[in-house]
Amino acid sequence: MAEAVEGRAPFQVLVLPYRQTEEGLLYALFRRLDGAYWQGVAGGGEAGEAPLQAARRETAEEAGLAGDFEFIELDARASIPVVSVTGECTWGPEVLVIPEHAFGVRADASELALSSEHTEYSWFSLNEAMSAVRWDSNRTALWELDHRLRRS
Repeated sequence: MAEAVEGRAPFQVLVLPYRQTEEGLLYALFRRLDGAYWQGVAGGGEAGEAPLQAARRETAEEAGLAGDFEFIELDARASIPVVSVTGECTWGPEVLVIPEHAFGVRADASELALSSEHTEYSWFSLNEAMSAVRWDSNRTALWELDHRLRRS
């Protein structure tokens, strides 16, 4: 694995907030300001962070969920081209893709905070969320999280 460069660790995180309602499980998605597409909370790790630490930090920054929330580490992984994340080969010419680690986080409240990276958020059923997201990695993580939650 490549070393962190200028405070940035060579991985991404994807976090899917969820809540149980009388109508069933709902998943929060966020519409990106810079691309107008829907996705879960997403961001890069910082130097010295483990993926779960980065997931907690990004979730606090982008959704306002700070504190002792229950995170579920998912098996879903994606490989993302570095240039799609940072715009350049940040960790040198040999590091062309970085892993994306996925998590679910239980959000007991229906209200989330909105960061400056997003124009809006909304709660979706699984099928609505699967149709709304842009990236296959988000669909895979949504499916896995939903399956795990329904089994428990």
